[in-house]
Amino acid sequence: MKKFAFAAAIAALMASAPAAFATDVTILTPYISSVPTNEMAQSFKAEGEKRGWNVTIIDTRSDFGQLASRMEDTINAKASAIVLVSTDPAQVEDQVALAANAGIPVISLDGSKNAHVAVNVTSNNFDLGTQLSDALFKALGGKGNIVKFFHSAHPGVHQRELALDEALKKNPDVKVIADHFVKVPGPVDDGRIAMENILRQHGDEINGVWAAWDDPGVGAELATESEKPDAKFIIMGIDGSEQAIEMIKSCTRYKATFRQDFPKMAAVGAEQLEKILGGGKADKDELFVPAVMITPETLGVTCP
Repeated sequence: MKKFAFAAAIAALMASAPAAFATDVTILTPYISSVPTNEMAQSFKAEGEKRGWNVTIIDTRSDFGQLASRMEDTINAKASAIVLVSTDPAQVEDQVALAANAGIPVISLDGSKNAHVAVNVTSNNFDLGTQLSDALFKALGGKGNIVKFFHSAHPGVHQRELALDEALKKNPDVKVIADHFVKVPGPVDDGRIAMENILRQHGDEINGVWAAWDDPGVGAELATESEKPDAKFIIMGIDGSEQAIEMIKSCTRYKATFRQDFPKMAAVGAEQLEKILGGGKADKDELFVPAVMITPETLGVTCP
C-alpha cells in the first residue's frame, strides 16, 4: 500500500512538472492596431509557441499608464520573460527596472536600447528615415513642397523624423508646408482626415508626402483619390504594408516604401530570448535587421 501511494505521488509530481517549469512569455504593446506591430507580435507568438512557450499578447490601445500597470501585473504573476513591441522602454522605465530586479528578462522589438533591456531588435530607423528622405527628394529633383506625417511617441518613428530634419538641412529647396502628428490607434483614418484638410488648404502647392510609416501615407492616398484625383504629387513611406504595396502596384501616387522584415525581427528576438532563458546573454544590446526598398520596378510593374 505504501509503495502504491509513493508511486502515485511520484506520478503526480511528474505530471505537474511541465506546468511548474512552463515558460510564460508576455508581449506588451500599446499599438496592436498598427499592422507592423501586430505582425511582429503575432510572429513572435508563433516563434515562442514553436519553442513550447506560453505566449500572451497584451495591448493597451495607446494608453501608457495602462501599459505600466499591466506590466506590473505581469511581473507580479512571475512571468518568465517580457517582450515590449514598438515601445520606448523609457516610457515604462520604473516597470522595466522592476522586472530586472525581479530577475525577469525584458527584450524589445522595434523599440530602443535601455540599461534594463537585454536586447532591442529593430531596423536602423535613422538610416531608414535617411533613405526615405533621399529617395523622395531625388524623385522631386531636389526641390518642392512636402507634407510630413509623423508620430514622435514611437522611438523608431521619431528616429526617422530626426533623419528627415537632417536631410532638410542639406536640401534647403525642399520645404515642409504642412505636417501632422498621427493619432494611434486608427493611423490610416487619421492620415486620411488630416490629408483632406491639408489638400483644402494647400491644394496644388504639394509636391510630395513624407510618411514616417505607411499607414498615414495610405490614408493620404485615399484622401487624394477622393478630394483631388488629378493631383500629381508623390507619396513615399516605410514598412512595406500590404495596402501600400498594392497602391504601388496599381501605379497610384504611392511610389515607394521601405519594407522592414518584421517576422525576421521576431525570429531574431526569439533566438536571443532563448539564449537568455537558457542562462546565456544576448549577442549585443541592439541588433539591426535590414530593410529593402519596394518600388513599381522591384515589383515588376511599368507605370505610365
